[in-house]
Amino acid sequence: MWLFSRKGPSGFSANSTAEEVTQGIDGTGLTAIITGATSGIGTETARVLALRGVHVVMGVRNLDAGTDVKETIIKEMPSAKVDVMELDLSSMTSVRKFTSEFNSMDLPLNILINNAAVVTSSLMLSHDGIELQFATNHIGHFLLADILLETMKNTARKSNIEGRIVNVSSEGHRLTYREGIRFDKINDKSGYNSFYAYGQSKLANILHANELAKCLKEEGVKITANSLHPGAIVTNLMRHHTFVNGIATMFGKYVLKSISQGAATTCYVALHPQVEGVSGKYFKDSNTAMPNSKATDPELAKKLWDFSLSLIH
Repeated sequence: MWLFSRKGPSGFSANSTAEEVTQGIDGTGLTAIITGATSGIGTETARVLALRGVHVVMGVRNLDAGTDVKETIIKEMPSAKVDVMELDLSSMTSVRKFTSEFNSMDLPLNILINNAAVVTSSLMLSHDGIELQFATNHIGHFLLADILLETMKNTARKSNIEGRIVNVSSEGHRLTYREGIRFDKINDKSGYNSFYAYGQSKLANILHANELAKCLKEEGVKITANSLHPGAIVTNLMRHHTFVNGIATMFGKYVLKSISQGAATTCYVALHPQVEGVSGKYFKDSNTAMPNSKATDPELAKKLWDFSLSLIH
Protein backbone atom coordinates (compact mmCIF):
# COMPACT_ATOMS: atom_id res chain seq x y z
CA MET A 1 0.00 0.00 0.00
CA TRP A 2 1.70 3.15 -1.21
CA LEU A 3 -1.01 5.82 -0.97
CA PHE A 4 -0.83 6.57 2.75
CA SER A 5 2.65 7.07 4.19
CA ARG A 6 2.48 10.16 6.42
CA LYS A 7 3.93 9.49 9.85
CA GLY A 8 1.96 10.43 12.95
CA PRO A 9 3.18 11.61 16.39
CA SER A 10 4.26 8.06 17.24
CA GLY A 11 6.74 8.08 14.36
CA PHE A 12 4.77 5.39 12.54
CA SER A 13 2.30 5.43 9.66
CA ALA A 14 -0.11 3.23 7.74
CA ASN A 15 2.90 1.83 5.90
CA SER A 16 4.64 0.66 9.08
CA THR A 17 4.78 -3.09 9.62
CA ALA A 18 4.31 -5.10 12.81
CA GLU A 19 8.03 -5.87 12.92
CA GLU A 20 8.92 -2.21 12.48
CA VAL A 21 6.70 -0.93 15.31
CA THR A 22 8.10 -3.53 17.72
CA GLN A 23 11.74 -3.25 16.67
CA GLY A 24 14.03 -3.44 19.70
CA ILE A 25 11.23 -4.37 22.14
CA ASP A 26 11.95 -7.35 24.39
CA GLY A 27 8.78 -9.21 25.35
CA THR A 28 10.57 -12.03 27.16
CA GLY A 29 8.63 -13.10 30.24
CA LEU A 30 5.30 -11.82 28.94
CA THR A 31 2.34 -14.05 28.09
CA ALA A 32 -0.31 -13.08 25.57
CA ILE A 33 -3.58 -14.64 24.49
CA ILE A 34 -4.57 -13.91 20.89
CA THR A 35 -7.96 -14.92 19.49
CA GLY A 36 -8.45 -15.65 15.81
CA ALA A 37 -4.79 -16.33 15.16
CA THR A 38 -5.19 -18.86 12.34
CA SER A 39 -5.25 -16.33 9.51
CA GLY A 40 -4.57 -12.75 8.48
CA ILE A 41 -3.50 -10.19 11.05
CA GLY A 42 -4.08 -12.66 13.89
CA THR A 43 -1.41 -14.97 12.51
CA GLU A 44 1.01 -12.10 11.91
CA THR A 45 0.37 -10.72 15.39
CA ALA A 46 1.14 -14.11 16.90
CA ARG A 47 4.31 -14.44 14.82
CA VAL A 48 5.67 -10.98 15.66
CA LEU A 49 4.89 -11.23 19.37
CA ALA A 50 6.64 -14.61 19.43
CA LEU A 51 9.55 -13.01 17.55
CA ARG A 52 9.84 -10.47 20.37
CA GLY A 53 9.99 -13.21 23.00
CA VAL A 54 6.37 -13.23 24.15
CA HIS A 55 4.81 -16.57 25.12
CA VAL A 56 1.86 -16.68 22.73
CA VAL A 57 -1.31 -18.62 23.46
CA MET A 58 -3.51 -18.89 20.39
CA GLY A 59 -7.23 -19.24 21.08
CA VAL A 60 -8.59 -20.79 17.87
CA ARG A 61 -11.72 -22.50 16.63
CA ASN A 62 -9.82 -24.80 14.23
CA LEU A 63 -7.09 -26.69 16.09
CA ASP A 64 -5.55 -28.13 12.91
CA ALA A 65 -5.17 -24.65 11.39
CA GLY A 66 -3.80 -23.37 14.69
CA THR A 67 -1.26 -26.17 14.85
CA ASP A 68 -0.13 -25.34 11.30
CA VAL A 69 0.45 -21.71 12.32
CA LYS A 70 2.35 -22.81 15.41
CA GLU A 71 4.58 -25.13 13.37
CA THR A 72 5.31 -22.35 10.87
CA ILE A 73 6.32 -19.99 13.68
CA ILE A 74 8.49 -22.63 15.39
CA LYS A 75 10.16 -23.42 12.07
CA GLU A 76 11.12 -19.75 11.70
CA MET A 77 12.00 -19.33 15.40
CA PRO A 78 12.84 -22.67 17.10
CA SER A 79 12.98 -21.01 20.54
CA ALA A 80 9.51 -19.43 20.25
CA LYS A 81 6.92 -20.26 22.90
CA VAL A 82 3.55 -20.93 21.27
CA ASP A 83 0.54 -22.86 22.55
CA VAL A 84 -2.65 -23.65 20.67
CA MET A 85 -5.95 -24.01 22.52
CA GLU A 86 -9.49 -24.53 21.27
CA LEU A 87 -11.79 -21.53 21.54
CA ASP A 88 -15.10 -20.93 19.78
CA LEU A 89 -16.16 -17.40 20.67
CA SER A 90 -19.71 -18.00 19.45
CA SER A 91 -20.19 -20.43 22.34
CA MET A 92 -20.12 -19.28 25.96
CA THR A 93 -19.53 -22.88 26.98
CA SER A 94 -16.40 -22.97 24.82
CA VAL A 95 -15.16 -19.65 26.24
CA ARG A 96 -15.61 -20.92 29.80
CA LYS A 97 -13.84 -24.19 28.95
CA PHE A 98 -10.93 -22.29 27.38
CA THR A 99 -10.49 -19.97 30.36
CA SER A 100 -10.68 -22.86 32.79
CA GLU A 101 -8.01 -24.78 30.89
CA PHE A 102 -5.81 -21.69 30.58
CA ASN A 103 -6.03 -20.90 34.28
CA SER A 104 -5.20 -24.52 35.13
CA MET A 105 -1.88 -24.04 33.30
CA ASP A 106 -0.93 -21.52 36.02
CA LEU A 107 0.54 -19.10 33.50
CA PRO A 108 0.72 -15.34 33.96
CA LEU A 109 -1.38 -13.22 31.59
CA ASN A 110 -0.01 -9.84 30.58
CA ILE A 111 -1.73 -9.23 27.25
CA LEU A 112 -5.18 -10.17 25.95
CA ILE A 113 -5.75 -9.45 22.27
CA ASN A 114 -9.38 -9.80 21.22
CA ASN A 115 -8.81 -10.12 17.49
CA ALA A 116 -11.19 -12.77 16.12
CA ALA A 117 -14.20 -11.70 14.06
CA VAL A 118 -16.80 -13.09 11.70
CA VAL A 119 -18.88 -11.48 8.95
CA THR A 120 -22.12 -13.06 7.78
CA SER A 121 -24.32 -12.32 4.76
CA SER A 122 -27.60 -13.19 6.48
CA LEU A 123 -29.06 -13.52 9.96
CA MET A 124 -27.45 -16.43 11.78
CA LEU A 125 -27.62 -17.30 15.47
CA SER A 126 -24.85 -18.45 17.79
CA HIS A 127 -24.86 -21.56 19.98
CA ASP A 128 -26.51 -19.39 22.63
CA GLY A 129 -29.20 -18.01 20.32
CA ILE A 130 -27.62 -14.57 19.79
CA GLU A 131 -27.05 -12.89 16.41
CA LEU A 132 -23.78 -14.49 15.32
CA GLN A 133 -21.69 -11.40 14.59
CA PHE A 134 -22.60 -9.73 17.90
CA ALA A 135 -22.11 -13.02 19.75
CA THR A 136 -18.68 -13.81 18.27
CA ASN A 137 -17.19 -10.36 17.78
CA HIS A 138 -18.36 -8.88 21.08
CA ILE A 139 -20.06 -11.17 23.61
CA GLY A 140 -17.45 -13.94 23.32
CA HIS A 141 -14.65 -11.45 23.90
CA PHE A 142 -16.58 -9.68 26.66
CA LEU A 143 -16.96 -12.99 28.53
CA LEU A 144 -13.32 -13.93 27.85
CA ALA A 145 -12.06 -10.66 29.34
CA ASP A 146 -14.50 -10.85 32.24
CA ILE A 147 -13.27 -14.28 33.32
CA LEU A 148 -9.56 -13.66 32.69
CA LEU A 149 -9.47 -10.25 34.35
CA GLU A 150 -8.65 -11.69 37.78
CA THR A 151 -5.69 -13.58 36.29
CA MET A 152 -4.48 -10.38 34.64
CA LYS A 153 -4.86 -8.43 37.90
CA ASN A 154 -2.82 -11.04 39.79
CA THR A 155 -0.14 -10.99 37.10
CA ALA A 156 0.10 -7.19 37.14
CA ARG A 157 0.25 -7.20 40.94
CA LYS A 158 2.99 -9.82 41.20
CA SER A 159 5.11 -8.62 38.28
CA ASN A 160 4.47 -4.88 38.56
CA ILE A 161 4.22 -4.95 34.77
CA GLU A 162 1.27 -3.21 33.14
CA GLY A 163 -1.33 -5.54 31.68
CA ARG A 164 -2.92 -4.64 28.35
CA ILE A 165 -6.28 -5.57 26.86
CA VAL A 166 -6.53 -4.85 23.14
CA ASN A 167 -9.82 -4.94 21.23
CA VAL A 168 -9.49 -5.10 17.45
CA SER A 169 -12.40 -3.14 15.98
CA SER A 170 -12.67 -1.64 12.47
CA GLU A 171 -13.96 1.39 10.64
CA GLY A 172 -17.09 -0.74 10.22
CA HIS A 173 -18.12 0.67 13.61
CA ARG A 174 -19.16 3.82 11.73
CA LEU A 175 -21.79 1.84 9.84
CA THR A 176 -24.43 1.07 12.46
CA TYR A 177 -28.11 1.39 13.15
CA ARG A 178 -29.24 4.92 13.99
CA GLU A 179 -29.36 3.99 17.67
CA GLY A 180 -25.81 2.67 17.51
CA ILE A 181 -26.71 -0.60 19.20
CA ARG A 182 -30.21 -2.07 19.13
CA PHE A 183 -30.21 -3.94 22.43
CA ASP A 184 -33.83 -4.97 22.13
CA LYS A 185 -33.56 -6.07 18.51
CA ILE A 186 -30.37 -8.12 18.36
CA ASN A 187 -32.17 -11.06 16.74
CA ASP A 188 -34.91 -9.13 14.93
CA LYS A 189 -35.35 -10.57 11.44
CA SER A 190 -37.38 -7.62 10.20
CA GLY A 191 -35.11 -5.11 8.53
CA TYR A 192 -31.97 -7.11 9.37
CA ASN A 193 -28.90 -5.80 7.60
CA SER A 194 -25.72 -7.85 7.93
CA PHE A 195 -23.44 -4.85 7.32
CA TYR A 196 -25.19 -2.81 10.02
CA ALA A 197 -25.06 -5.80 12.36
CA TYR A 198 -21.33 -6.17 11.73
CA GLY A 199 -20.84 -2.46 12.37
CA GLN A 200 -22.81 -2.83 15.58
CA SER A 201 -20.47 -5.58 16.80
CA LYS A 202 -17.41 -3.49 15.95
CA LEU A 203 -18.86 -0.46 17.73
CA ALA A 204 -19.36 -2.75 20.72
CA ASN A 205 -15.62 -3.59 20.69
CA ILE A 206 -14.75 0.09 21.18
CA LEU A 207 -17.44 0.76 23.79
CA HIS A 208 -16.36 -2.36 25.69
CA ALA A 209 -12.73 -1.18 25.84
CA ASN A 210 -13.81 2.30 26.93
CA GLU A 211 -16.02 1.11 29.78
CA LEU A 212 -13.45 -1.49 30.84
CA ALA A 213 -10.76 1.21 30.93
CA LYS A 214 -13.01 3.34 33.13
CA CYS A 215 -13.63 0.45 35.56
CA LEU A 216 -9.93 -0.45 35.74
CA LYS A 217 -8.95 3.16 36.40
CA GLU A 218 -11.53 3.51 39.18
CA GLU A 219 -10.22 0.30 40.74
CA GLY A 220 -6.62 1.50 40.48
CA VAL A 221 -5.51 -1.62 38.62
CA LYS A 222 -2.36 -1.55 36.51
CA ILE A 223 -4.15 -2.75 33.37
CA THR A 224 -5.09 -0.72 30.31
CA ALA A 225 -7.84 -1.34 27.75
CA ASN A 226 -7.78 0.12 24.26
CA SER A 227 -9.36 -0.49 20.87
CA LEU A 228 -8.05 -0.08 17.35
CA HIS A 229 -8.71 -0.16 13.65
CA PRO A 230 -6.09 -2.31 11.89
CA GLY A 231 -6.75 -0.68 8.52
CA ALA A 232 -8.36 -1.92 5.34
CA ILE A 233 -6.74 -5.24 4.51
CA VAL A 234 -7.40 -8.07 2.07
CA THR A 235 -8.20 -11.03 4.35
CA ASN A 236 -10.71 -13.87 4.27
CA LEU A 237 -13.07 -11.94 6.59
CA MET A 238 -15.33 -10.90 3.70
CA ARG A 239 -15.43 -14.36 2.14
CA HIS A 240 -19.22 -14.56 2.56
CA HIS A 241 -19.66 -11.37 0.50
CA THR A 242 -18.36 -12.62 -2.85
CA PHE A 243 -18.70 -9.37 -4.81
CA VAL A 244 -17.04 -7.20 -2.15
CA ASN A 245 -14.29 -9.76 -1.68
CA GLY A 246 -13.66 -9.89 -5.43
CA ILE A 247 -13.33 -6.10 -5.77
CA ALA A 248 -11.03 -5.93 -2.74
CA THR A 249 -8.79 -8.67 -4.11
CA MET A 250 -8.61 -7.01 -7.54
CA PHE A 251 -7.69 -3.49 -6.40
CA GLY A 252 -6.39 -4.17 -2.90
CA LYS A 253 -2.70 -3.92 -3.67
CA TYR A 254 -3.13 -0.28 -4.62
CA VAL A 255 -5.12 1.02 -1.66
CA LEU A 256 -5.20 -1.66 1.05
CA LYS A 257 -2.63 -2.66 3.65
CA SER A 258 -0.56 -5.81 3.54
CA ILE A 259 -1.02 -8.32 6.36
CA SER A 260 2.20 -7.16 8.01
CA GLN A 261 1.01 -3.54 7.89
CA GLY A 262 -2.43 -4.57 9.13
CA ALA A 263 -1.01 -6.24 12.24
CA ALA A 264 1.16 -3.24 13.10
CA THR A 265 -1.34 -1.27 15.20
CA THR A 266 -2.28 -4.36 17.24
CA CYS A 267 1.37 -5.08 18.01
CA TYR A 268 2.04 -1.41 18.73
CA VAL A 269 -0.81 -1.12 21.25
CA ALA A 270 0.08 -4.47 22.82
CA LEU A 271 3.83 -3.92 23.26
CA HIS A 272 5.14 -0.42 22.62
CA PRO A 273 6.40 1.67 25.58
CA GLN A 274 4.71 4.76 24.07
CA VAL A 275 1.35 3.25 24.99
CA GLU A 276 2.22 2.65 28.64
CA GLY A 277 -0.44 4.15 30.91
CA VAL A 278 -2.68 4.99 27.94
CA SER A 279 -6.18 3.58 28.36
CA GLY A 280 -9.64 4.03 26.85
CA LYS A 281 -8.23 5.24 23.53
CA TYR A 282 -8.84 4.30 19.91
CA PHE A 283 -5.84 3.74 17.63
CA LYS A 284 -5.36 3.72 13.89
CA ASP A 285 -2.09 3.40 11.94
CA SER A 286 -0.20 3.07 15.26
CA ASN A 287 -1.43 6.49 16.43
CA THR A 288 -4.40 7.64 18.49
CA ALA A 289 -7.44 8.52 16.39
CA MET A 290 -11.06 9.63 16.75
CA PRO A 291 -13.79 7.03 16.29
CA ASN A 292 -17.46 7.65 15.50
CA SER A 293 -19.25 9.87 18.05
CA LYS A 294 -21.34 6.88 19.17
CA ALA A 295 -18.11 5.14 20.17
CA THR A 296 -17.30 7.89 22.67
CA ASP A 297 -20.77 7.95 24.25
CA PRO A 298 -20.31 6.97 27.93
CA GLU A 299 -24.02 6.29 28.43
CA LEU A 300 -24.11 3.90 25.47
CA ALA A 301 -20.97 2.20 26.78
CA LYS A 302 -22.60 1.65 30.18
CA LYS A 303 -25.82 0.38 28.60
CA LEU A 304 -23.83 -2.08 26.49
CA TRP A 305 -21.86 -3.20 29.55
CA ASP A 306 -25.02 -3.91 31.56
CA PHE A 307 -26.68 -5.62 28.60
CA SER A 308 -23.61 -7.81 27.99
CA LEU A 309 -23.49 -8.80 31.67
CA SER A 310 -27.14 -9.85 31.47
CA LEU A 311 -26.31 -12.16 28.57
CA ILE A 312 -23.32 -13.90 30.15
CA HIS A 313 -24.83 -14.44 33.62
